[in-house]
Amino acid sequence: MSFAHLRAQMLRRKPLAEIDDEPADEQLARHLGLWQLTAIGVGGIIGAGIFTLAGSVAHSVTGPAVLISFLIAGVASAAAALCYAEFAGMIPKAGSAYTYGYVSLGEIGGWFIGWDLLLEYIAVAAVVAIGVSGYFGFLLDQVGVTLPAWMLGAPGTGEGHRVDLFAVLFCLGTAWLLSRGIRSVGRFETFAVGLKVALVLLIVVLGVFHIDSANYHPYFPFGVSAVWTGAATVFFAVFGYDAMSTAAEESTDGRKYLPRAIIYSLGIAMVLYVLATLVLTGMQKYTEISPTSGFATAFESVGMPGVANILAVGAIVGIVTVVLTFMLGVTRVWFAMSRDGLLPAWFAKTHPTRKVPTRVTWIVGVAAAILAGVLPINTVAELTNIGILMAFIVVCAAVIVLRRTRPDAPRSFRLPLMPLVPLVGIGFSAYLIWSLPWQTWVRFLGWLVVGLIVYFTYSRRHSVLDRAPVPPR
Repeated sequence: MSFAHLRAQMLRRKPLAEIDDEPADEQLARHLGLWQLTAIGVGGIIGAGIFTLAGSVAHSVTGPAVLISFLIAGVASAAAALCYAEFAGMIPKAGSAYTYGYVSLGEIGGWFIGWDLLLEYIAVAAVVAIGVSGYFGFLLDQVGVTLPAWMLGAPGTGEGHRVDLFAVLFCLGTAWLLSRGIRSVGRFETFAVGLKVALVLLIVVLGVFHIDSANYHPYFPFGVSAVWTGAATVFFAVFGYDAMSTAAEESTDGRKYLPRAIIYSLGIAMVLYVLATLVLTGMQKYTEISPTSGFATAFESVGMPGVANILAVGAIVGIVTVVLTFMLGVTRVWFAMSRDGLLPAWFAKTHPTRKVPTRVTWIVGVAAAILAGVLPINTVAELTNIGILMAFIVVCAAVIVLRRTRPDAPRSFRLPLMPLVPLVGIGFSAYLIWSLPWQTWVRFLGWLVVGLIVYFTYSRRHSVLDRAPVPPR
């Protein structure tokens, strides 16, 4: 094979004109409306960021200025969100960043980001499942239930720990719910997210009466530059809409609803983050905020210990929706890659009546369960940020490319200030990636090497685009 032919294979693009012409037996059921999509987005964004991360960053990194860190991270995330919104209005298909990259940057670009997201989304689901397990253990302790040490955590996380059984069961239970069909998922997400938002508002309403303005001084105890370090840390808490966009093909009107759902979900989440951090740092001096259970200890400090149990229940509900959103995301990326021939078509088969990719769903559930059950949370967490940030860079770059190569393509939403907005997204994501430890880079590059081996030995020869001449775009 000549280098020119190999290069042509790597750079061939999924035709934008044929993006809706998928095989009938490989299509997903369309049941998600605007508010169900928004609920899935909010469910993916709000979780550990409010219930754990805000207190941890305030205590050790920024002090009361954690609010500024969330705003900075929110602005950077919004730049990427607007790019996702433009693509979602053009290409309402399963796969999100993978499909966007395939259409605009070519097959190797799409493969790169799709392979990346397979690992990252599974890792996010595993990380959050471990967090759910911790809160569940806290609730059992509160009612006097003592469980054997072997089932309470991964090896090395505590004396006698062998497996985090709750995290394992939770991942498998989430896979079961996803296998029941997207209508069931949409209903559950809408209910759970409504409950979560109500809980955050309850925290704000109860806490605002106990704010002491003296706790806001000094506002920058670690220096102004610390808010940037804080922003890099809390960035983990302000994405999730990207996983929601993988459900585009299951929307009743993806071109119309997806751009709005992406913007609405990030906007709702940022308002809640700002209100919650304002109350948290106002109720208690930053030096006294618990890094692991900030709101619980804050309410205990003002004579309201009963709120802690309510917060634990709310945290479980809140974090559950994050796992569901990211497991939904990875199954749809995998499904889209298999339908395009880059992975075996066996994975793209959907349930005959529920029209969901059940094979992939259970594989993802088992993989997440293994990661969550036997690895410490920090080890799994290190697998996540670099991949998500890479996806943001690809999407932001791709939207610039497609504006130049297909300016005439219909867009239900056009992001403003082109190319400034996507360049902000690229710059901030690159800065955060540069700040990650070298071990994260080694793991990430190792996964990409495996992916390149799979691509050159299987994917490029089985690609749907390799089976017939590609029509003009």
